[in-house]
Amino acid sequence: MSQTKPKRRAVIENGDGEDLVLTTIIGNGDDLAPIVRHAFETGKPEALLHQLKNVVKKKEVEIEELCKLHYEEFILAVDELRGVLVDAEDLKSELSTDNFHLQTVGSSLLLKLEELLESYSIKKNVTEAIQMSRLCVQVLDLCLKCNHHVSEGRFYPALKTLDLIEKKYLHAVPVRTLNRVIGRHIPAIKVHIEKKVVSEFNDWLVRIRSMSREIGQMAIGQAASARQRDEEMRAQQKKAEEENHLGLGDCVYSLDVEEVDEKLVLKFDLTPVYRALHIQTCLGLKDQFSEYYHKNRLLQLKSDLQMSSAQPFLESHQTFFAQIVGYFIVEDRVLRTAAGLLSENHAETIWETAITKMTSVLAEQFSRTETASHLLLIKDYVTLVGSTLGRHGYQVGPLLEVLDNSRDKYHELLLEECRQQVTDILAHDTYEKLVIKKQYEYDMNVSAFQLGPLDRMPAFPYYAPFSSSIPDICRIVRSFINDSVSYLSYGAHTNFYDVVKKYLDKLLIEVVNATFLKAINSPVVGASQVMQIASNINVLERTCDFFLLQAAQSCGVPVRLVERPHSSLTAKAVLNTSRDVAHNALLRLTTTKLDQLMVLSEKINWIIDDVPQNGNDYVKEVEEYLENVMLTAQQILSLDALYKVGSAAFEHISSIIVSAFLSDSVKRFNLNAVMGIDNDLKILESFADEMYHSTGLNETLREGSLRGCLIVARQLVNLLLSSQPENFMNPVIRQKNYSYLDHKVVATICDKFKDSSDSIFGGLSNRNAKQNARKKSMDTLRRRLRDFN
Repeated sequence: MSQTKPKRRAVIENGDGEDLVLTTIIGNGDDLAPIVRHAFETGKPEALLHQLKNVVKKKEVEIEELCKLHYEEFILAVDELRGVLVDAEDLKSELSTDNFHLQTVGSSLLLKLEELLESYSIKKNVTEAIQMSRLCVQVLDLCLKCNHHVSEGRFYPALKTLDLIEKKYLHAVPVRTLNRVIGRHIPAIKVHIEKKVVSEFNDWLVRIRSMSREIGQMAIGQAASARQRDEEMRAQQKKAEEENHLGLGDCVYSLDVEEVDEKLVLKFDLTPVYRALHIQTCLGLKDQFSEYYHKNRLLQLKSDLQMSSAQPFLESHQTFFAQIVGYFIVEDRVLRTAAGLLSENHAETIWETAITKMTSVLAEQFSRTETASHLLLIKDYVTLVGSTLGRHGYQVGPLLEVLDNSRDKYHELLLEECRQQVTDILAHDTYEKLVIKKQYEYDMNVSAFQLGPLDRMPAFPYYAPFSSSIPDICRIVRSFINDSVSYLSYGAHTNFYDVVKKYLDKLLIEVVNATFLKAINSPVVGASQVMQIASNINVLERTCDFFLLQAAQSCGVPVRLVERPHSSLTAKAVLNTSRDVAHNALLRLTTTKLDQLMVLSEKINWIIDDVPQNGNDYVKEVEEYLENVMLTAQQILSLDALYKVGSAAFEHISSIIVSAFLSDSVKRFNLNAVMGIDNDLKILESFADEMYHSTGLNETLREGSLRGCLIVARQLVNLLLSSQPENFMNPVIRQKNYSYLDHKVVATICDKFKDSSDSIFGGLSNRNAKQNARKKSMDTLRRRLRDFN
C-alpha cells in the first residue's frame, strides 16, 4: 500500500497537468483538431474525453462563482431601471398637456393664412391674363409681317418670321383657337414658298441646258488657244537655246504679260440655285432639294449623252463633247460655290456616268473609224476636252485611256508581228555560242548594239557569249523603236518619250522575255541549252540601256534625262527575274537528273555485311554528270551563277542521302551501310573541293565552299558513326557538331539503326565492348529523343 499510493498521486498530478494544458488551449481559442487526431492515433480517446469533462466541470464552477460575486450589483441595476420607468410616464403626461394648449392657440392663425393664400392666387391669375394678351398681340403682329414678306416675294425674311413664331411664340399662345389657326397656316405658307422657289429653279434648269453647249465651246476654244500659245513658246525657247548653244545670238529674257479678254471669261447666272438652296435649307429640306437637283441634272446629262445616228460622229463629235463640257463646268461652279448642294459623292457619281458613256462612245467610234486622219482629228479634239475638264478638277484618265487605244491598236499589231519574228528566230537557234570570223560581222552583230568591247577589236574567230538569236532580236527591237517613234510623231504632242519607253518595255517584257520563258519551259531543251538561254537573257538585260538611249535620241530627249536614277527600263528587272527562272530551270533539270542517278533506297544494300571501300556504284555516275554540268556552266555562266548551280546540286545530294535514311522503303540499316555512305560522302566532298578550285570559285568566293553544301548529310553520318551518339542531346555539342540536324529526323533515323551487335555472332567480335557501349549510347539517344518529342 505504501508503494502504490505515490504512483497514484503521480498519475493524478500528471492528469491535472494535462487538464491545465487543455484548459489553456480552449481559453486561447486554439484548434483542438491536432489533440483529437493524436488521441485517436494513439488509441486513447477515452482519456481525452475524460479530460474534456474535467474542463467542463471546472468552467461550470467558475461560472457559478462569477454569478454569486455580481448578484447584488444586478439587483441594484434593476431597481434603478424601475425608477427611470416612473419618470418617463410623468414626462409623457406633461407633453400631452402642452400639445393640447398649442392646438387651441394655432387654429385661428391657420384660418387667416388660408385667406392670404387665396388673395395671392387671384393676383397671379390676373397677371397671367395680362401677359397672355400681350403675347397674342405680338404673335398677330408677326403674322401680319410674314404675310407682307410673302406678298412681296421676300421668302427668306418670311421663313425667319415663321420660324420665330413656331419656335418662340406658338407653343406659348394661350388661346387654343388662335394656336390652331396659326399652326394650320404655317405649313401651308411653307409649301407655298417651296413651290415658288422650285418653279424659279426649274426655269433655271431649262436656261442652263441651252447655254451649256456655248459654255463648253468657249472653254474648249480657250484650251485650244492656250495649247497653241504653249507650243509657240516651246518653239521659241528651243530656237533660243539652239542659237545660244551655237553662239549665234545673245540670250534675252523677257516677261510677257498676257492680257485676258473679258469676252473669254465664262459667265453664267447661278442666283436661282443659290436662292433655292438657301430657302430649302431654312425649310429643313436641304437633303431633299439636293436629291432633286442631282436627279434633274442627271436626267439632263443622260439626255446630252445620247448620240444622234442621223449625223456622222466625225461631224457631230464637237457639239457632243461641247455640251458635256459645258454641263460639267456648271457642275464644278455649283460644287465650289453652292455649299452643300452638290456633294463630292454626287459629283463623282455624275462624272462616273458621263465618263463611262463617253468612253463607250469613243471606243465604239474608234473601232469603226478606219481613216487615220479622222481618228487623229477626233483624238485632238478629245484631248482638248480632257484638258478643259482636267483644269476643273475632273479625272479624265479613263477618257485619255480610250484615246490611247488608237495607238494601242497600232502597237499591238506591231508587237504581234515582232512576236512572230522572235518566235521564228528562237525556233531556229541552236543555242550555241556565236562564232564571228570577220570584222564586218563583228560590227554588224556586236558593235552595232554595244554587245561587246568598243575600245578594241578582238582577235578572230571571236566566240561571243551569246547565240545567233541575240543580234537578230536586237535588230527587231531597233526596228520597233523606229516604227513607234514614226507613228507617235504624227500628232500635236511632241514629248512622247515616255510612251516610246512604255512600248519598248512592253516589247521586251511581253514579246522577247515571254518567248524566252516559253523556250525555257520547253520540254525539249536540255541543261546546256538552258545555260545559253540564261546567258542570252543576261546580254539582253545589259543591252536595255542601249535601247533606251536609242529611243531617247529618236525622241529628241537629252541624254542626261535618260541617265538619271530610276529612269531605266522595267524590262531590266523582268529580264533579271527571267534569268533567275532560267537558273532555276537549270537547277530543276540538274536535281531531276540527280534524283534519277541516286535512287539510294534501291541502289544500296542497307543491311550489308561488308563495307564498300570504294563507295557505292552511283557515286561515279554522279561525279561524271556533275563534272559535265560544272565545266559547261563554267564556259557559259558567271561565277555567281556557277556557284549557285554547284551549291544547289550538292545540297540536293545531301538532301537525297538524308531522305534515303527516312524513306519508308528502308525499314532498317546497319553500321556497315552507314560506313558505306560515309565513304560516298568522302568521295563527294573531295570532288566538291576539286570542282571548287578547278572552276576558279575559290578565287572569287574565298569564304564559301561546295563541301559545306553536304553538311547535313555529313553531320547525320558522323552522328550515326559516333561512339557516343547520346551527346546529340547536349546543347553545346549539338550546336558545335550537329547544328543542322532536326530532332524528329534524328529520332526517325535512329529508330531504324540496328548495330551489328544485335546479330547472333555479335558477341564473338573483338570489338564487342565498344559496340555495346555505342549500342547503349544509341538506346539512350532514342529514349531521350522520344521524351523530347
